[in-house]
Amino acid sequence: MQAIKDTLRATVHVTFDGRVLKQFRGPQAAERFANEVKTLRFLEQHHCPFVPRLLEVDEAELKIVTTSCGSRVEHLDDGRLQELFDELEQYHVRHDDRDKRNVTYRQRDGRFCVIDFEFATIIHQKMNNGS
Repeated sequence: MQAIKDTLRATVHVTFDGRVLKQFRGPQAAERFANEVKTLRFLEQHHCPFVPRLLEVDEAELKIVTTSCGSRVEHLDDGRLQELFDELEQYHVRHDDRDKRNVTYRQRDGRFCVIDFEFATIIHQKMNNGS
C-alpha cells in the first residue's frame, strides 16, 4: 500500500490493486466524511464519468474505499482547470476546493478526473416554470 496523503484532515493510501483508502480525522471529520459519501453517491446516481466510485463506507472508522481515478496532475493550465470544475457543475455539484491537487489523470481513457469531495456542495438545478 502506498501513502498518498497524510495531513491533519485525512490519510489516503492506494492499494496494490488500485483501490483508494481515505480515513478522515481532525476537525469536523464526521461531517466531512458524511459530505464526501453523500456527494460521491449523488454523482454516481447522476452517472458522472470522471469521479471515483464509492466501494465501501465504514462509518465507525470514518473511512471510505473508492476506485482510483489515476495519478495526480503536475501541470494543468488555469483555463483547463476551470473547464473541468465547470463540467462538474453540470452534474449539480460545486467542488468548493478548486485546486489542481484535486485533479487526477486517468491514462486508460485520457481523462482528467476530480477527487476529494469533503467540502463539495450539491447544487440543485433551478426549475424553469415558464416565467
